[in-house]
Amino acid sequence: MTTIGILQIALFFGLILLCTKPLGAFMAKVFEGQRTFLHPLFRWLEVLTYKIVGVKEDVEQRWTQYTASLLSFSIFGFLLVYFIQRAQAYLPFNPQNFGTPNVTPDLAFNTAASFVTNTDWQAYSGESTLSYFVQMAALTVQNFASAAAGIAIAIITAVQGVGTKLSTNFGTISTSLK
Repeated sequence: MTTIGILQIALFFGLILLCTKPLGAFMAKVFEGQRTFLHPLFRWLEVLTYKIVGVKEDVEQRWTQYTASLLSFSIFGFLLVYFIQRAQAYLPFNPQNFGTPNVTPDLAFNTAASFVTNTDWQAYSGESTLSYFVQMAALTVQNFASAAAGIAIAIITAVQGVGTKLSTNFGTISTSLK
């Protein structure tokens, strides 16, 4: 390994260490519902989204409701990815004219399940099977959504559960996915 390569690795790790404390503090404030420096810019959008979707931010869900909401969110994501793949012949941003036969039902199911569970296993060559729209609107969006669901389960629920002395209420899945 060259000296420049070692310096790049050291710089990379130094930048990660430098960002850890401020980003961790920011994420903790977001998860706890406290005001951050981004509130003046994005709070109105958050409130509008909750209003449109019908989420009451101050009403908490029991763990059964929270689980059902999270499963519904994941099932909706799965179905959306599946049907976007199957309909790619009729969707925009398909300059290669990939048709529906490129994505068989079993391949669409496998890919949708993989992206919903955030394993992202691909049994195809993306550039020769999926259109740009499918890659952008289905797979990339699901990469973010499945990670947000994972964070909601692993971090937020654990922190809220321990922080509220093992309460049976966990907030709402919509507020956890912010």
